[in-house]
Amino acid sequence: MLENSGRRKFIRNTLKAAGAVTLFGTQNDLFAGTSYSKKEYTVQDVINILIKDIPGAPFKETVDTIKSGSAGNKVTGIVTTMFATVNVIEATAKLGANFIIAHEPTFYNHLDDIDFVAYNEVVKQKRELLKKHNITVWRFHDYIHSYQPDGIGLGVLQKAGWFSYYQPGKQVLAIPTISFKDLIGHLKKSLGIAYVRVIGDPDQQCSTIALLPGAAGGQRQIATVENQKPDVLIVGELSEWETAEYIRDARAFGSKTTLIVLGHSVSEEPGMEWLVGFLQPKIPEIKITHIISDNPFKLA
Repeated sequence: MLENSGRRKFIRNTLKAAGAVTLFGTQNDLFAGTSYSKKEYTVQDVINILIKDIPGAPFKETVDTIKSGSAGNKVTGIVTTMFATVNVIEATAKLGANFIIAHEPTFYNHLDDIDFVAYNEVVKQKRELLKKHNITVWRFHDYIHSYQPDGIGLGVLQKAGWFSYYQPGKQVLAIPTISFKDLIGHLKKSLGIAYVRVIGDPDQQCSTIALLPGAAGGQRQIATVENQKPDVLIVGELSEWETAEYIRDARAFGSKTTLIVLGHSVSEEPGMEWLVGFLQPKIPEIKITHIISDNPFKLA
């Protein structure tokens, strides 16, 4: 999802109020895995467990709201995913699960406003599909980014095999020197990404990496390069007329910073996969499954 200036401002204000930290925050006992064993859980019970240790929660302003279904529904199974796509909804129903925890919007805009485009037939069909299967969808965006460290970033670091390289309070990873070409191959293999878009010299040697999965926005992406001077900037998505053009001109002026664009969905998916291992020990009676929503684009 394209993160415009209004979305960035909303998230920034929300996270500031919640005392959130950056990707490279300080890990604490939030990840201890305390069990909340009981026979039945409602959707609200699960939400309460997920936000229990987040400073300032529940937030007064947040996009992390129920998009379909009810907080009082008894949970039969949980699915974590990036986007609650039609395929994910159908797969959830086949599992006998009825609660989807999605990181990004269900109805194609940041606030999940079903009237964002009037008389949207696809929104209508999707709502009917969710109702048919009695599935509740809750967005888990602001809260997971408020974990210490950021839950999405943590999942990406672990899946890429880079967790041991991060240092609390620092935005740039120092990894063993690798060629840009081999770095691209490592990310594609470790994160399960079919293809990426890049700017840079395949033979350039790289050892410092700025990792900004998702849609951090052009201002933050460019500021990170300006302030940190990493060998590589890795992002989920970008505005092509902002960060991509900045990197192109910067390299023309002699900068060595290269760019890798992973894709929004696939860049944050590891964080929602990580959520399974985080939440499952807390509610062992409920089966939790990660279903990949995958990259919506295909090579043609």
